Amino acid sequence: MEIQPWWFTIAPYEGESISHFLGRFRRENVLTVSGLGEITKLYGAIARWEKFRFNPPPSLEQLDKLSEIVQVDMATLQTMCPSAPMKMTPIRLCSACYGENPYHRMEWQYKEVYKCDQGKALPLRDRHSLKLLSECPNCGARFKIPALWVDGWCHRCFTPFVEMIT
Repeated sequence: MEIQPWWFTIAPYEGESISHFLGRFRRENVLTVSGLGEITKLYGAIARWEKFRFNPPPSLEQLDKLSEIVQVDMATLQTMCPSAPMKMTPIRLCSACYGENPYHRMEWQYKEVYKCDQGKALPLRDRHSLKLLSECPNCGARFKIPALWVDGWCHRCFTPFVEMIT
């Protein structure tokens, strides 16, 4: 009898990018990028998605393979992938949003998004309306891919993301 592996599952956050989610799943299960690629039989696609390289975009077959392992339905995985033209680089973030809920939002990478419009249903005075950051305002280092965001701070000067509100 073959023993089937089991995985710690994690719930995706609302609007979370696939890059950030895959990084969290890998850390929870002590997996490398190539390890997750091998388990899912998606191989290099996992590394491409973590780096926001979606050409070609994930197929339904690929999302189904990922869904089987991460235990997240395909429709949710599709929302974690880009639905609008996006920028692969630089990686961007709203430090106020990150302070409220520490994860990378897919919408921050969309080409037409330059500032945070968190809380669209809120009165204008309660929205963040902050320009998205693409580098640390303290030292100028560009942000690493969200899959590598573990501690929520600049990898060069260790300034916490939440203290980067400008």
